[in-house]
Amino acid sequence: QVQLVESGGGLVQAGGSLRLSCTTSGRTFSSYAMGWFRQAPGKEREFVAAISRSGGDTYHVDSVKGRFFISRDNAKNTVYLQMSSLQLEDTAVYYCAAALVLGRNAVVVRSNAYNYWGQGTQVTVSS
Repeated sequence: QVQLVESGGGLVQAGGSLRLSCTTSGRTFSSYAMGWFRQAPGKEREFVAAISRSGGDTYHVDSVKGRFFISRDNAKNTVYLQMSSLQLEDTAVYYCAAALVLGRNAVVVRSNAYNYWGQGTQVTVSS
């Protein structure tokens, strides 16, 4: 069983920045591709960004490209989401997720391919 704990959410003004962190339990963090998803009120959960086991491959949804950046530190069992130039529409609960994959360079986009999820952290962008 893998436990994921997100942190770093909060209230920020439009144009500001936040860095989300997701720390996992266990000693097999490098066996998992990681991803960030978000869910705004009244909307379905959507994919935001993903990173491979090695950290060498990443993918970001078009709406956040150039503003958000996913990274990971396998020595710290942690994945990050650096968010800049935040917009009102970025307001959501952000979730990190872990997918057990064989390929070190695989990125996982589909939510149903993830095995474990965190409890979420709220990000609120104000005008």
